[in-house]
Amino acid sequence: MLGNQVLVSAVVGWTVAQVLKTLIDFALNKSFNAERLVGSGGMPSSHSATVCGLTTAAALKYGAGSFEFAISFILAMVVMYDAVGVRQETGKQARLLNSILLENPLKLSSEVLQQKLKEYVGHTPIQVVAGAILGIVLALVINNCY
Repeated sequence: MLGNQVLVSAVVGWTVAQVLKTLIDFALNKSFNAERLVGSGGMPSSHSATVCGLTTAAALKYGAGSFEFAISFILAMVVMYDAVGVRQETGKQARLLNSILLENPLKLSSEVLQQKLKEYVGHTPIQVVAGAILGIVLALVINNCY
């Protein structure tokens, strides 16, 4: 598997983005949150780093005219659009619902509604762009190692 440049580029993109996200969160909040190592949302977007690392590596290995690049490119566009659009809105709604439930606790028997909703699920455009740049740069660096 380590011989698969495309796979390695994608996995390294995700890993580096998650570590950076955790370090940035630690610097901003002055506390370590282990969930940031695997969680979604935050700076930089690990989803963008992953799919852009994948797409860049596919272009370098197979060419921009290949079906591998085409599939990777479409996947990257869908993932990044979703991160900024649907998932960011989901996070905004979760923040609002959490604040409403905190101010007006409901006596609900449902276990799901008594838990705090996840607020870090989407990304701002700058977080997606930062993740994309990170993934591209890492794929270029990894390409030089192969």
